Amino acid sequence: MSIQKFVTRALSEWMNGSGPDADIVVSSRVRLARNLRDLPFPYLATNSQLEAVLERVRRALGQEALAPYRFTWIPMDELDEIDKRVLVEKHLISPLLAEEARKGAVAISEDERISIMVNEEDHLRIQVLFPGLQLAEAWQLASRIDDALEAALNYAFHERRGYLTACPTNVGTGIRASVMVHLPALVMTQQVGRILTAIHQVGLVVRGLYGEGSEALGNLFQISNQITLGRSEEDILENLHGVVKQVIEHERTARRSLLETNRLKLEDRLSRSFGILSHARIIESKEAIQRLSDVRLGVDLGLFRGVTPATLNELTVMTQPGFLQRWAGQALTPEQRDERRARLIRERLNRAAGGES
Repeated sequence: MSIQKFVTRALSEWMNGSGPDADIVVSSRVRLARNLRDLPFPYLATNSQLEAVLERVRRALGQEALAPYRFTWIPMDELDEIDKRVLVEKHLISPLLAEEARKGAVAISEDERISIMVNEEDHLRIQVLFPGLQLAEAWQLASRIDDALEAALNYAFHERRGYLTACPTNVGTGIRASVMVHLPALVMTQQVGRILTAIHQVGLVVRGLYGEGSEALGNLFQISNQITLGRSEEDILENLHGVVKQVIEHERTARRSLLETNRLKLEDRLSRSFGILSHARIIESKEAIQRLSDVRLGVDLGLFRGVTPATLNELTVMTQPGFLQRWAGQALTPEQRDERRARLIRERLNRAAGGES
């Protein structure tokens, strides 16, 4: 399968807006860090050793057990900078793999729910994404992929410490589970700081849209586990699921409060954002994603018809710099991106609402 499918189509299967608690939870992700026993971790490995990792992983992916997922193998050195950026924007690879990894590659399943990064911080990063709050389902699939690969690869494993990883915070299970949540009402009611502080106190961490070091753009936050050693995968996932369910209830309570006490003001704000997105001729990335957040809340509250969560998820990707430039087929200046972003949003929203652009 060609790489073009992954960089020209904005909507992945996990972005379809379905799944439990999809009005607040955009996606659930499980990522497993693994390394090969007899080779140095990527930061210390030579290029020839990293090439050996690539060859072994690629052979392991050819097993019959993995055939149904129809993986496409993509070496990083065969991609230009725009294509790498698109894959980051779609959460199929990490910024680290795109920017810094030597001899890196990724294997992506046909439905884009599974991506296996090779020679990032660890030899293997197995990632599975599901729509809505489906941590258990994501873990089950990630575990099946992991078991199949382990049957062909000799993992670095210690009887007492568990899976050995480049970063000490991943040692043990090697699992990093995260849930992407949309929390506009908690932000509007200025409760989000208190909620996030409480999350940190129970051993979880909150990051932005693209993970570690990124901003929480568009009121989108990633909540993930911080501890991987000394607890089972099931315990880690159960704890995360329980905390996320509490966050969901807080957000729903905040939404009800806004409707009961400031309905007209809330509807005015959300309708203004919809109007600006439907008619703007230029718009910057940060403003676009913030106003898309307002429209997403309006859709969840039943204020806007015709626009679906899947459309908004697609626009969140399509309006990012990399995808805009891939869509245009050339590098664009910031001003050109702002014009194309506005045009794309205008056309999509008006088409969904049955209007003119």
